[in-house]
Parts: sequence; C-alpha cells; structure tokens
Amino acid sequence: MLKSILIFVSSLLFYFALATPSIAQIKYQDQHMLHQIVQQISAENIEKDITTLVDFGTRHTLSETKSDTRGIGAARRWIKSEFEKISAQCNQCLEVYFQGATISGEKRIPNPAEVISVIAVLKGKTDPNRYVIMSGDIDSRVSDIMDSTSDSPGANDNASGVAGVLEAARVLTKYKFNGSIAFAALSGEEQGLFGGKIMAQQAKEDGWRIKAVLNNDMIGNIEGVNGVVNNTTARIFAEGTRQTETLDQAKTRRFTGGEVDSPTRNLARYIDQMADRYIPNLDTMMIYRLDRFGRGGHHRPFNDLGYPAVRIMETNENYNRQHQDLRIENGVSYGDTLNGVNFNYAAKLTSLNAVSLAGMAWAPNPPVNVSISGAVKASTTLKWEKANHNEKSNILGYKIYWRLTDASQWQNSIFVGNVSQYTLKNIVIDNYFFGVASVNNEGFESPVVFPGDAGSFGQ
Repeated sequence: MLKSILIFVSSLLFYFALATPSIAQIKYQDQHMLHQIVQQISAENIEKDITTLVDFGTRHTLSETKSDTRGIGAARRWIKSEFEKISAQCNQCLEVYFQGATISGEKRIPNPAEVISVIAVLKGKTDPNRYVIMSGDIDSRVSDIMDSTSDSPGANDNASGVAGVLEAARVLTKYKFNGSIAFAALSGEEQGLFGGKIMAQQAKEDGWRIKAVLNNDMIGNIEGVNGVVNNTTARIFAEGTRQTETLDQAKTRRFTGGEVDSPTRNLARYIDQMADRYIPNLDTMMIYRLDRFGRGGHHRPFNDLGYPAVRIMETNENYNRQHQDLRIENGVSYGDTLNGVNFNYAAKLTSLNAVSLAGMAWAPNPPVNVSISGAVKASTTLKWEKANHNEKSNILGYKIYWRLTDASQWQNSIFVGNVSQYTLKNIVIDNYFFGVASVNNEGFESPVVFPGDAGSFGQ
C-alpha cells in the first residue's frame, strides 16, 4: 500500500513539474508615475474645451474659415493656440504645426477645400523617431453631410475626442519620454477620413516608426439609445490581419496563426491591461473588428498603411445625438449638444489614453524580428533582435508571454533577462500563442509582439 502511495505521489510531482511553466503567473511592476498621470487629468479642463469647440457653431469641413468666432477655421486656429500655450509651459517642448492639403473632386468634397489638421509633437529623448499618437477629429456635421452652415455643435462627436487630446497633452508634457508622442486634432473625418489619410501618408514619407495610434472618437456619452446608462465601460476597436499583408505572409499565417495577434490586437490588449491596472472603475471591451458596422474613423487610414491603430470610444452610443439636425420630434430631442456629454467619463477615457501613451513612450521599442520554433518538440524557443544602440541604456531585458489559443488576454509570463532567445521547457508550441515584450530599467513594458510578420510592430 505504501509503495502504491509513493508511486502516486511521485507521479503527481512529475506532473506538476511539467505543468508549472504553463501556469507562470504574470508579474507586473506597478508604476507610480502612471497613477500620478491619472490623478492630473481634469474633467473641468475637458468641459471648458468642449464648450469652446461647441461655441464655434459649426465645425463642418466645408464651413467658414475666415471668421474668428465661427466655423472650422476658427476652431483649428484655437486648437493650435491651445497647443502653443501648453508648449510655452514646458519650455517649448512641443513642435506645433498645421498639416493639410487641398481636396477636391470627392463625393463629399466636390469643390476645392482645405483640409487642415493641427499636430503637436513631444519628442523622445533616446528614440525620437519612434512614435505613439493620440488623435481626435475636429469636424462636426448635421443630418445632411453637405450642410456646412447650420449649427452643428458636435459636443460628443467629436469635441470630446479633441478635448481629450488637449488635456492629455497638458499632463504628459510635464514628463520626458524615451519615444515621441504626437497629439493630433484631425480634420475632414466626416467627409472621408482625409485628415487621417494626410497624416498617415506624411508620417510614412517622413519615416516615422509608428507603434500605436489611439484614435478617440466619441468618448463622452454614457446614455445609450437603448436606455442603458453606464460610465464604467469603454470599447477598443481593433482589426485583425493587417491590410498590407502579402499573399506569402497569408500562407504562412494559415499554419502559424496570428489572426488575433496583429500588432493592432496586441495594442488593444496593452490598453485593456492599462485600464485594469490604473483606471478605477473602468472595464474595456476589446472589439475584434476594425470599427462599427458600416462606419469608420480616423484610425483606419493608419491601419490601411499597416500601422497599429485602434479606436477608443464609449460603449453605449446614442444615435439621436449623432449626425442630427437640432430639433425636437415627438418629445425627443435630437442633436449633439453639451447636455449629452458626461465630462467625468470623458476624463476617465482621456486618462486611459494618457497612461497607455506614457507607458509605451517610456518603454523600449517592441522587440524586432521575433521568431518561434518547436515543432515536434517538448519545448518552445523564441528568438528576437536585441535593442538598437539608441536604447541599450534604457532596456533591462525581455519578457515572454503565452496564453491558451482561445484566451483573449495573455495568461502567463516569464522575465528572461537581456538575452536574444529563450527556450520554454515542457511548453508545447501547439497548445499556446506566444509573444515577447521589451522591458526598461524601471519596469515599463512594450506591447507584446507575436512571432513572425503577422505580429510585427516593424523596426
């Protein structure tokens, strides 16, 4: 009997020895500075900025440009002046400029019109050509997409997003980061995503190494048209397979996976974790889709060029307050006015953006050229390129993550030091998805990079 018990116990010990690596709990270093950033985001500032934008009457892309008090021209000049005020308080730390082009011959812009966005760049100190971007769109509209004269307050869609960008800039410019952060108030969204197209193309031509675009489009409404009132959730829309994937890359992905591990999806996972760790009373829903059905946003032009980009927004939309003429019908108020915006909620989502941007900008570049092997073996080996010379002083090492293939979030991790490869013993490659993150000396981590072209964040 004793012999049988000893054999049984030995079997259990052998089993747990094999199983232990697969249940390595994720250890994350809490960052005090990220808590500080959350505490500094001001709902009062956001309310003031939204109110100012609403007071321009309309911000339609084709609206007045000469007036100082009404129309898209006055709005963009005011936004630029606000970025310049912010920059003046940090010893001119921001590079602030207009960016635009003349668009014509389009369905929604038939005649020549200037589409001008406002960009403010906070340059990084060790890797300045690596960028994370926060954006919101300036323009507003009513029921008729071509109506450029009627009052179109656009309080939530999307003064809330622009106000969030301005407030994030106010707070983040108090710090210095390793990578660069760009704050963008983009124009021409309602007429065809033109501001995003212009910025994405210019960034590509200028060689920006974009690691993340956080597009904020409607972050202030908590009262859904379905009657739900909730200020504790938000959505992150994230596409799967990247638009620029080649046929050969698709063939490889068929056998190695990656459909749910594009850089955009792993960016969404990163933001979701930031919500869990730093934003009180906020749960984010990762939506595995480019955007809502039949609709679009300014993250899409970046996705079109292969950059990781997500849309962050409220969970419960109110369609009576979107793209509507100001009116009352059958006792129902229509129109995107100030009374439909919850400023504390907009501040909460702005905080989520701010800590996500800060975390990525402090962290090293995501690992490059990550590869994986382990077919018909008991163990799995991952390899990657170590940090470039600019970031050698910033990097502590690398962390390997893995999860079951049907799990939405990373479940296990192990810090492996400042090496360029590591073998997970007794972890079978067929049963999990894997990835690698870079970790800096203070414990800030990059997003996780899935092996191969499907998951690459680029150089």
